[in-house]
Amino acid sequence: MKLTILIHCADQPGIISSVTRFIHKKKGNIIYLDQHVDKEAGVFFMRLESEFEQGTDVPKFKGDFDVELAKYYQMQWGIYKDGIKPKMAIFVSKYNHCLYDLLSRYNSGELQVDIPFILSNHPDLAYIADQFDIPYFHVPFNKDVRESAEEEQLQLLRQHKVDFIVLARYMQIVSPKVIDVFPHKIINIHHSFLPAFAGAKPYHAAFERGVKIIGATSHYVTEELDAGPIIEQDVTTVSHSHSIKDFIAKGRDLEKIVLSRAVHLHVARKTIVYNNKTVIFS
Repeated sequence: MKLTILIHCADQPGIISSVTRFIHKKKGNIIYLDQHVDKEAGVFFMRLESEFEQGTDVPKFKGDFDVELAKYYQMQWGIYKDGIKPKMAIFVSKYNHCLYDLLSRYNSGELQVDIPFILSNHPDLAYIADQFDIPYFHVPFNKDVRESAEEEQLQLLRQHKVDFIVLARYMQIVSPKVIDVFPHKIINIHHSFLPAFAGAKPYHAAFERGVKIIGATSHYVTEELDAGPIIEQDVTTVSHSHSIKDFIAKGRDLEKIVLSRAVHLHVARKTIVYNNKTVIFS
């Protein structure tokens, strides 16, 4: 059995040695340890993986960890058992490139999650869900039905015991009502032109401006639009020889790659959010 431990707390002497001694006392073998100290904020971050005998009592392990270490060091912490697939809901609108990419990775076993359903504010992509034998829920969303739509979304999320949400080009603003239930558990993807080229046609605007790089950004969703903690980013070069169609194609390729990387990092418990930034472990 393998356990992953994530910790952050005020930086102080003895944290690493205390944790490793605790693991040793519990007859665990540490197979990975990475730590980071934010010197300016005075905050310590650590990710640790340990292997244990199958008979380890995980609830007791967590209770002992809390009493012996977490309270003393005033840690924010989480302990996660390996092999448990988180439940990932996908929200999508009409663009299908990120949806296809995620489902292909899921279908091949590359993405170790369960996908209980796909939700959309349009019926257009139901055929893709059928191809992968995943339930598809069409929940129309506009200002007139916003409250009832949000309640329906939350009902589905609760009913299927969803752990986190991926916005695979879901072209609606997620409200605080949903964000509050899934803090730092909603992953979004968008082009990296913000705030320079906001609006409906950012690639057209970037083309007119003659940009030399285009990119994509994946981040956790917060109440401030497209300003949540960044998980993953990437860029590629463009030139005067590329058309708007080339810009869009290159941009969509990056969106797929960057979103899948961000989801992998989240599923692998390699992210810690602090002060609207992320610490990403290797």
